[in-house]
Amino acid sequence: MASEIQTRVLRKITWRIVPFIMLLYFVAFIDRVNIGFASLTMNKDIGLSPTVYGFGAGIFFWGYFLFEVPSNIILHKVGARIWIARVMITWGIVSAAMAFVQGPTSFYVLRFLLGVAEAGFFPGIILYLSYWFPARQRAAVTALFMAAAPLSTVLGSPVSGALLEMDGLLGFKGWQWLFVLEAVPAVLLGFVVLAFLTDRPEKAKWLADDERRWLVETMNGETTSKAATSKHSIWRGLADPRVLALALIYFGTSAGLYTLGVWAPQIIKQFGLSSLQVGFLNALPATAAVVAMVLWARHSDRTGERTWHVVWACLIAAVGLAFAGLASGVVAVLVALALVNIGISSAKPPLWSMPTLFLSGPAAAAGIATINSIGNLGGFVGPAMIGWIKDQTGSFVGGLYFVAGLLVLSAVLTLLLSRAQTAPVETVPQSH
Repeated sequence: MASEIQTRVLRKITWRIVPFIMLLYFVAFIDRVNIGFASLTMNKDIGLSPTVYGFGAGIFFWGYFLFEVPSNIILHKVGARIWIARVMITWGIVSAAMAFVQGPTSFYVLRFLLGVAEAGFFPGIILYLSYWFPARQRAAVTALFMAAAPLSTVLGSPVSGALLEMDGLLGFKGWQWLFVLEAVPAVLLGFVVLAFLTDRPEKAKWLADDERRWLVETMNGETTSKAATSKHSIWRGLADPRVLALALIYFGTSAGLYTLGVWAPQIIKQFGLSSLQVGFLNALPATAAVVAMVLWARHSDRTGERTWHVVWACLIAAVGLAFAGLASGVVAVLVALALVNIGISSAKPPLWSMPTLFLSGPAAAAGIATINSIGNLGGFVGPAMIGWIKDQTGSFVGGLYFVAGLLVLSAVLTLLLSRAQTAPVETVPQSH
């Protein structure tokens, strides 16, 4: 049974930290994928083909890839408060600058710079949670944080659709208004981070002395127990074969996630709907995903099982993508996209609870960033391949099948990882 102080501390840090980081990720994800809605009118205005659009939307992840590991190591050294604030302010500025793209070259450059600016945010928050929450509670907390991604689709899609209707106001296109107005919260929240975020439990003045002492001792105890069996240099985090395996698994889930963000509005719009209608309909599959991912993560935490929670979620998403390729009406497409949303979102929390079970300190910072940076290249490959295949065939079908195949590969790799002879990463030690 959980002690009274454990219950009290976990409740307090959850309410203090989780809603705020959810808000940050909510804004981050809108700025990352609002390109999907902008494309409904922008592509024609500045002359972007499906291939150019898919490549440019995905090139974001090359900037992310190159600067992710250094960014997370800096965060570990200087603290989350200063570094997350820096990330948010710079990405807000670059995101607003997207309103002034003129053609393919400026589109490529700004999408790449957006990736550079945002590198380190997501793995930085995952690392930050490992400073505050014991391993046993981490998947559920991670799920709440990550629920901000589908939530941003739920709430952001209708807003993005409505902003496109501002076309012509003050001489600006609707997609230009979209980029500028959706970038403002990131810059403002960057300054809020400086005032609100606490770097480590030791500095948490908002905890009572006994609460702070319990949390520091608990988290130090976990670090010590891992230190008994592992070395924790930066190179350890980069070289561990389990880190590479998790990166490849994450690659498939990222390809699926950003296929949704970059292409789902166009997939829905092909049935002759207005931008505003697309905005509201695109929110429906993501609504189902928010509920599913939280319930799935709680079940994973309660049972202590990780592997099959990742495998089944990946397979559900793959089925959804294949179904989306065959769907011939709006309702069928929305059902298919709901399956993809549910599967992709549900796979992430149990997957992200794995690396901090065998890594800590600088190795965890480097390992988490490595998984995220390599894995997120799926966010380049999925959208880019769909754009290229659509140009070749005139259809989304082949590209959707390709991404479905990547998700099946993720499921297979998860099973292989769990059966490897290295230390198990699929379970969480039971608390007694």
